[in-house]
Amino acid sequence: MRASHSPYGNRDAALDCFPVAIWDDPADDEANMRWARDLWNAVRPFSTGGVYANNLGDEGDERVREAYGGNYARLAAIKKQYDPTNFFRLNQNIRPA
Repeated sequence: MRASHSPYGNRDAALDCFPVAIWDDPADDEANMRWARDLWNAVRPFSTGGVYANNLGDEGDERVREAYGGNYARLAAIKKQYDPTNFFRLNQNIRPA
């Protein structure tokens, strides 16, 4: 599962690991975020390192770039052409080039 020959790092992966923690009480924030991060850190060594954009949370621009791989620059150019003010930004955002 770890080795990947795809330029995207995840297209030929056998499995998708997507740990999710959902809770209601803010007092449980630390414990729930900790177990989700601990789980991810435990399985990460077996990961291709790739990520699907739809599986991202608030992980920053670099992780979004990783999700799109070599297509990111082309998508940023398209975004500049059709959304130069970055109006559509409430997602795993590609910033206009």
